[in-house]
Amino acid sequence: MRNAATILGMIGGILALIMGIFSFGYTEALGRWEELQEVLPVPGNVELLRAMSVIAPILAIAGAGMARYRALWGGILLLVSAVAIYLTFNNFFSIFPAAMCGIAGLFAIAAGRPDEEKAHF
Repeated sequence: MRNAATILGMIGGILALIMGIFSFGYTEALGRWEELQEVLPVPGNVELLRAMSVIAPILAIAGAGMARYRALWGGILLLVSAVAIYLTFNNFFSIFPAAMCGIAGLFAIAAGRPDEEKAHF
């Protein structure tokens, strides 16, 4: 389950990274060329969209990297990333990265054995 969490988390993180690059570029183009604002729709909260375009993919990739050795922490990061992706972007293209990160987070948390003999925290 840890390997599946790592692979799904990496794929979801890379897809979120691609989506984040296009979202950040879209908002940057709207800010630089004001003529585009007349033709294209302007997002409601540009700062939130830009911040989550960077933070959510990083959380997903970091959580996927941690999933093999620190499954609880990696799973939590993956679930937070899935929620951030879904709530921030909320379109057809965000379904796949959010679903992959969410499933990866559930797999990481549901991994049968504890990480170490001591407590997680």
